[in-house]
Amino acid sequence: MDAFYASVEQMDNPELKGKPLAVGGGGKRGVVSAASYEARVFGVRSAMPGFTARKLCPDLIFVRPRFDRYQEISSQVRKIFFDYTDLVEPLSLDEAYLDVTENKKGNPSATLIAQEIRQRIFDEVGLTASAGISINKFVAKIASDYNKPNGQKTVNPEDVIAFLEDLDVKKFYGVGKVTQAKMYQMGIYTGKDLKLKSEEFLTQHFGKSGGHYYRIVRGIHRSEVKPNRERKSLAAERTFSENIASEIYMLERLESIAEELQKRLKRSKVAGRTVTLKIKYSDFTLQTRSKTLPYFVNDATILLETAKDLLYQDKMKDSVRLLGISLSNLNTGKKNDKKKEKENEEVEIIQLRFDF
Repeated sequence: MDAFYASVEQMDNPELKGKPLAVGGGGKRGVVSAASYEARVFGVRSAMPGFTARKLCPDLIFVRPRFDRYQEISSQVRKIFFDYTDLVEPLSLDEAYLDVTENKKGNPSATLIAQEIRQRIFDEVGLTASAGISINKFVAKIASDYNKPNGQKTVNPEDVIAFLEDLDVKKFYGVGKVTQAKMYQMGIYTGKDLKLKSEEFLTQHFGKSGGHYYRIVRGIHRSEVKPNRERKSLAAERTFSENIASEIYMLERLESIAEELQKRLKRSKVAGRTVTLKIKYSDFTLQTRSKTLPYFVNDATILLETAKDLLYQDKMKDSVRLLGISLSNLNTGKKNDKKKEKENEEVEIIQLRFDF
């Protein structure tokens, strides 16, 4: 989806159309969650501090995020996807992979399917979307950014290698700023430069990721579209307008964070065993403290009590600008299913022994 959160706000409030808009907080500690294309012209980007965005674009309009509304629109879009294939892997509210090799429309052209889906999203939802079409997830992901907004790009099988060779390595999905800088220092600027390096060289300098870079620049990415992608964790956090040093104030904030996390857990119908407290200090250093419980939880009271224990686990080194609670080791996935089966088997054995 194109500038998803911002586009939803402009759709719901016509007065915002055509104006530079940011979803998020515009205060001293606020962060831009999404920026409209009118704002991007000024250099405003997601994850940018709100005060920086205002400096770049003095006329920038900030609106608070409405995640329930974004979830509603995302569900409408996803429903359209399922008219074409059941192999849909959501990455977030505004992005997904679709495998249309065999599709419900019997259409042999992925390019035409993408066009049809984008048109339906526009007609039925009122928003624009962009698409990338290729032989695997990696190349399709890169291609999806090529003709944004409201466009698409197809990279045919015979064009994949040339496409990747001409690409700046910073556009390779998964290559962040640190890796990009390291590659530039080694004289690796394009996919062609990257392809000249041996797998041993890349592994030596980039660890396990080196093997990944060696394969993807050759168009090899075997990850399948996984419709039942496992959620690893759920979290809630707050950045404060002023640094806080009092543990009493921290506990007050943690209470509201625990309640928000409980809402998200119950909405997703999951529970978990590992509670992690996230602390970001005023000097931006980050600390996490975790505790694994012997049972699954999704209750705010237990989350808060565990977070409180973690807070008191060690002295605070400075005042705090952000607190967060996350829950992982969730009761989803094959491992937990097997664990439940084992527990059920044990109960059955005990009952049988009792009967004898």
